[in-house]
Amino acid sequence: MINKRLLVKNLLAHNDESSFYDKKRQIDLGSKEGKAKFLKHICALSNSNPKNNSYIVIGVEDEANEIRGVDFFDDSKIQNLVNAYLSNPPLISYENIMFPHLPADKVVGLVTIRPTGEITSLRKNIWKYWGGSIFLRDGSISMPKDFDIEIKDVNSEIVQAIENMAKNNIELTLDGVIDFINHRHSDLESHYKVFKELFVLCWAGNSKQVNGDTYYSRVDIELINEQVRLFYSALDEVSISFSEDEFKIVEYVHLGLNNDYHYYPLEERKLTFNDNGFYSEETELIFKPPKFNKRTLHHIYNSNNALIEKLKKRIPLAPREEKDLLLLPATYLICFLNDFEDAKEKLLASKPFLKQIGGKVYQSYKESQRILRKVKYS
Repeated sequence: MINKRLLVKNLLAHNDESSFYDKKRQIDLGSKEGKAKFLKHICALSNSNPKNNSYIVIGVEDEANEIRGVDFFDDSKIQNLVNAYLSNPPLISYENIMFPHLPADKVVGLVTIRPTGEITSLRKNIWKYWGGSIFLRDGSISMPKDFDIEIKDVNSEIVQAIENMAKNNIELTLDGVIDFINHRHSDLESHYKVFKELFVLCWAGNSKQVNGDTYYSRVDIELINEQVRLFYSALDEVSISFSEDEFKIVEYVHLGLNNDYHYYPLEERKLTFNDNGFYSEETELIFKPPKFNKRTLHHIYNSNNALIEKLKKRIPLAPREEKDLLLLPATYLICFLNDFEDAKEKLLASKPFLKQIGGKVYQSYKESQRILRKVKYS
């Protein structure tokens, strides 16, 4: 079992970007350009490494090789994007890796690319790349190549050695559990569970009882053996259940208008642990968007637009408007879920202004964007 934190450190220490790994400060899957560049790198790394894993490390400053971190990214549908645009797509996983020196809401993203042995190419046009294009790694650069190419296996021994150096041990696992419970989450209710005598899973949060069921807020869930954060949210609530073989998370979102709020099930995520030392993960979107009165939504939508215009012009907000601003990301989200198609673009356009304000307002923006990603890719 590989400790992913050690793997990231070993990749960064090995050498600069190469034909089996790349590093990025961040990725942007919200734009055509960002998706196209991400798919280009996936294609190139898969083709350049037909018999071994290749990796993209996200949250690293390119020049100084310094780990800065990125926001937690739980887009479990990233494989759907790859399948939609690539022929002979590799298997893709995106994991959020914990590093002690980073803030609580930051992680390092690790994309693992497992090739199929077939030549991977673009299935259709995206941005400035043509359908049918093939890419390979030329040192640290992903370059287009001719259709008649010969794929060579030159990295298997190097990658195997790096992965072997990142194997887990009992000391690392125990240190991870103690750090999770006693240091990072000393102010929260914390638990751990061992599955199949191999996998150690920890979770923490504020719990409350509703009709005999337990729900958690401020939730952090981590698979300690691999230093992988499975779930993190400062706002939403989850329910947790488990058996000897499975661990299930049901995520809820708190939505409503005019003090009439309810919790709506968003996504069910199930981890199944096997006797052979492997685990599988299944994710199902179970969200049914709440419907609201269109006249009320038109009023809120127009009010949100007016607030953004004031922020653009740097006009001071009244106390009532500051309260509405805190709700703006969630209410834009509700408008979009009720067929206000422009609400999504309005929300995206508000990002620089909400980011400048920071605090709970920007956190609410990021949570709304996270829900939009889940709904979109499903």
